[in-house]
Amino acid sequence: MSNTVQPRLLKGFQDYLPGQMIARQRIIQTVRECYERFGFLPLDTPAQEYALTLLGPGGEESNKQIFRFSNPENEDIGLRYDLTVPLARVVAMYPDLPKPFRRYQVGKLWRAEKPDPGRYREFIQFDLDAVGCPDVLTDAEIILAMHDTLRALGIERFVIHINNRKVLNAAVTHAGIPVERVNAVIRVIDKLEKIGIQDVRKELADGRVDASGDRIRGLGLEPSQINRLCEFLEIPGGTRTDVLKNVSRVLSDCRAAQQGIEELNQIAGYLDAVSISEDLAIIDPTLARGLDYYTGPIFETTLPDAPRFGSVFSGGRYDNLIRRFSDEEIPATGASVGIDRLLAALDSLGLVPDVRCTACVLVTVMDEQHKAEYLRMAQELRRAGIATELYTGTAKGLGKQLKYANALGMDVAVIAGDDEFTQGTVSIKDLGAGMAKRKQADTREEWMEKGTAGQQTVKREQLVETVRAFLG
Repeated sequence: MSNTVQPRLLKGFQDYLPGQMIARQRIIQTVRECYERFGFLPLDTPAQEYALTLLGPGGEESNKQIFRFSNPENEDIGLRYDLTVPLARVVAMYPDLPKPFRRYQVGKLWRAEKPDPGRYREFIQFDLDAVGCPDVLTDAEIILAMHDTLRALGIERFVIHINNRKVLNAAVTHAGIPVERVNAVIRVIDKLEKIGIQDVRKELADGRVDASGDRIRGLGLEPSQINRLCEFLEIPGGTRTDVLKNVSRVLSDCRAAQQGIEELNQIAGYLDAVSISEDLAIIDPTLARGLDYYTGPIFETTLPDAPRFGSVFSGGRYDNLIRRFSDEEIPATGASVGIDRLLAALDSLGLVPDVRCTACVLVTVMDEQHKAEYLRMAQELRRAGIATELYTGTAKGLGKQLKYANALGMDVAVIAGDDEFTQGTVSIKDLGAGMAKRKQADTREEWMEKGTAGQQTVKREQLVETVRAFLG
């Protein structure tokens, strides 16, 4: 009997091969650069927290998703399911942090939930948050950072949905629903885009059967309560101004909603001031965000061309979360982008470049006795800032080495055999991928007239400048 272990992946987990990792890292780098342009500072926290730290703030559903275990000291431990709760702990533990504290953090998270397209049990999230900032101007800044980040990633079509939990909470209680049931109702409303208004009505009432045939228990609300709530949920769309007028009309006799409406009006004004398109950032009264700790403006981004991936960049204000760890009341707001879900969505849209290597040049090895010289060539190119790989595989023939370079999508190969070493020269070969990187103003004919097409043999001391010319 064979002792070979069958290689398998856990459900909801995945490997990232080099091409995927390169794309993932480039997304992370782009996001980091955008966050830093807004003045956010880096932070890191442990993957594991005491279960007591994690339990509660996200609500019942989040509690169910926590991976829990005991450590060697037999303490109750959990893997973090978001980066916001650890941030709240950090702010409480380090009271001398300057306020406002604007931080970004990227890291792996774990949730024991049902895997879906772009939704995994282990994933990377990239957060930005501002702590100690009560003004909704900060919420507008978060929205602008979301907008600029998505644009920097090359996404032209996206929609940032904006609402306020003060308005939504007020709409629920205005429908005659007791305060203690507000969070349960909002978790149902949070499913609206996915299941539609009719199934939301059923789940608010006696329950429904989902797509898999499972019975979802209802909340048992009265028809009059459901009708009044759905009047709010079915407010017509339009410009940010139009939607807010309709919200004000439907909740005209609800004083509890007025502060939230005013905050949304301020945010709309800030977005107008910096010319954020009505198509890219909308006021959406149905936006709920299922986590219980949100207290004010909330935001959620969808991609119209990839709707099955759901929200890719979301967040909101959570003014009471830090008070869970401290007697001090510290306001906070922020958002997070799911890197893995976003990568899956971009890949489905054809927006992920096919990059399979980090080096653009391969120095081939044709003669065993000249290995030291091949190494010197590679180092010269690297020290000139050109990413270069020295071939150290088993293939001896030039053809197989070039095939390897082409398989990875490298741009240029450096070739030197007996003839080149005897004559003090080196051959530079354009592998085709390099042609795509030349300036767009150059036609192929102009490129060839420059003497850099195909393959060129030059003096050994011209290696670096010639490779640079081939790379355009």
